Amino acid sequence: MSGTDATLARARELLADHPVVDGHNDLPWALRQHVRYDLDRCDIAVDQSAAGLHTDLPRLRAGGVGGQFWSVFVRADMAGDEAVSATLEQIDVVRRLAERHPADLRLAFTADDMEAARAEGRIASLMGAEGGHSINCSLATLRALHRLGVRYMTLTHNDNIPWADSATDVPAVGGLTRFGEEVVREMNRVGMLVDLSHVADDTMRDALRVTEAPVIFSHSSARGVCDHPRNIPDDVLGSLAANGGLAMATFVPKFILPEAGVWMRAADENMRAHGLHALDTTPEAMAVHHAFEEANPRPRATTATVADHLDHMREVAGVDHIGLGGDYDGTAFTPDGLSDVSGYPNLIAELLRRGWSEADLAKLTWQNAVRVLRAAEDVARELSATRGPSIATIDQLDGTGARPGA
Repeated sequence: MSGTDATLARARELLADHPVVDGHNDLPWALRQHVRYDLDRCDIAVDQSAAGLHTDLPRLRAGGVGGQFWSVFVRADMAGDEAVSATLEQIDVVRRLAERHPADLRLAFTADDMEAARAEGRIASLMGAEGGHSINCSLATLRALHRLGVRYMTLTHNDNIPWADSATDVPAVGGLTRFGEEVVREMNRVGMLVDLSHVADDTMRDALRVTEAPVIFSHSSARGVCDHPRNIPDDVLGSLAANGGLAMATFVPKFILPEAGVWMRAADENMRAHGLHALDTTPEAMAVHHAFEEANPRPRATTATVADHLDHMREVAGVDHIGLGGDYDGTAFTPDGLSDVSGYPNLIAELLRRGWSEADLAKLTWQNAVRVLRAAEDVARELSATRGPSIATIDQLDGTGARPGA
């Protein structure tokens, strides 16, 4: 066996004991786009690569994935009750997947559930809502999503919302408004992790100031390696040790490789010129992307590119505060060696070659994510004993002009 093969074999052995908990996978939205949630037309029990998907059960198993936060994302141009209803549809499909594949998937709501799933040889299936527009400025809706199993909420997606600024929009409120701070406090009280991927730097810092529980970045990498607003600045990475939080590195090429970001902006313009949304990954949209790529060769991110981010994140945040959040089925392109969810062993092998210890890799893949969820549960237990559900409204805290039409 060659040295490369031996290292890959060692990576697979490590993942058998300490499987990956991935912070963000957009399969539910892909199922909405591709087959309108018809699971007979897209059976993830068999390989779905021919359908253009990154995720299915055989490849999750091959990748050593033992815990998956399924994103119950809805696009930011969906607003109000439409966004809430679409989020409920996303939650429904995750639950249906678990019911359909009970030998492989187990719904998980707590850290103990995650450990039980691992002991059973099943993939712990958790949910994260991507964007505060999913609660339509309603703390009661936030609580309802938590009761349905949502265990983190990304405060924004690509656009600002009335109570929080996004990383990829023009600043409007300067971080979090008073209502935004109340959202964070209520998330702490119920045990929903505050996810700071996608948010503006001021929103990150406001949330860290207000929160009483660890925060996460479900799919963000290091700005010190690639200067993109979707990544985490070093001062925020460095604050995670005091907070107890977790930064889960993403694999999206435009966020991790500067040249890929330049190329992707041109590709997105090409999509819009064809009347397509930049985030569309249906076969028709991918055909447009691939035609553009053929005429304009794409810069290639690799496993080494991701490892560079993880090296930096470990140095700045500490090994207890990093994880993985690939964003599979939420991106049109992926790094070489990490083309789909089966690729995690390639990344672990790269880190082994760089001298990462197996103890540190076990933290990266499994232990840190379980610890952070357990810590959020502990904080929620303490807070809920002394504080009742908040009934505050955005109009009360931010004024009647806080929402369009208010």
